[in-house]
Amino acid sequence: MFWFDKADPRAVFMDNRELEDTLCDGRTLTVNPDIVDDFRDMPFQSGSFALVVFDPPHLVKIGEGAWMAKKYGKLGENWKSDLRHGFAECFRVLKPNGVLVFKWNEEQVPLREVLALTDEKPLFGNKRAKTHWIVFMKGE
Repeated sequence: MFWFDKADPRAVFMDNRELEDTLCDGRTLTVNPDIVDDFRDMPFQSGSFALVVFDPPHLVKIGEGAWMAKKYGKLGENWKSDLRHGFAECFRVLKPNGVLVFKWNEEQVPLREVLALTDEKPLFGNKRAKTHWIVFMKGE
């Protein structure tokens, strides 16, 4: 939802689903990633990217057919383990000194609970809104 140009050749868009639907406000929702795969086990070699954006689903309690679930996805009951593996994969595919931008909305799960799922420490981010953008840098 935040991309200026999803077709930018510098970016690879990965999601675990493809979807086209009409939202309750009449807009068309299209999820059409370059790669359909799982953020817990990415199909990339270690050290492949200088920049990774990790925008996992953030909702636990929501119906499968709800428009928010269609738009943002839904966390499973093993969400802590899933996000722990997701963070590990993001850092695995980053080059040394690479940057991870992590997006999280704490409508249902506080940011502090999610950041506790990685040993990596963020450099900076916004702390005053419900939607957070947190920046990490991988060590050498």
